[in-house]
Amino acid sequence: MSLTLLIAAIALQGAGKLPPAGPLPAPSFEEAGVLAPINEAFRALETQDPAALLRVVKADGRVTAVGTLASGATGVRSSSWTDYAARMKPGNEFKERITNPAIEIDGDIAMVWAPFTIDVGGKIVACGTDHFDLVREGGAWKILNITFSSRTSGCPGQ
Repeated sequence: MSLTLLIAAIALQGAGKLPPAGPLPAPSFEEAGVLAPINEAFRALETQDPAALLRVVKADGRVTAVGTLASGATGVRSSSWTDYAARMKPGNEFKERITNPAIEIDGDIAMVWAPFTIDVGGKIVACGTDHFDLVREGGAWKILNITFSSRTSGCPGQ
């Protein structure tokens, strides 16, 4: 067998197999700073606290959802942070969690892209991908916009 065929045979034996993934590294100090207002926004959603939400967002930003509701309606829905916060109601058991965020930072702008799940009463009811745009003013990160996909089936943990 020629050396070329031997190398090809060895390469094909491992084709399609990747080494086990290791844990993701902890976010850097700067990345942790970008994630801080996102985590605070999630706490505000859990407690349905509009004032807490509005403290970590830019009032002139937007919340935009693209996807399918439980009713089957699809499309794009968008509102200002102020209008979104006005619809919050105490008593909702709303928990959103992101995993494996991809974080990009360039000076005073940042982007976070991450899969999410929404838990209501201990049950996963929706999932999708969050895309946050953040800006830093006076040393503090704030969420300018969130755009997210949303679906109610095929979610992890359903």
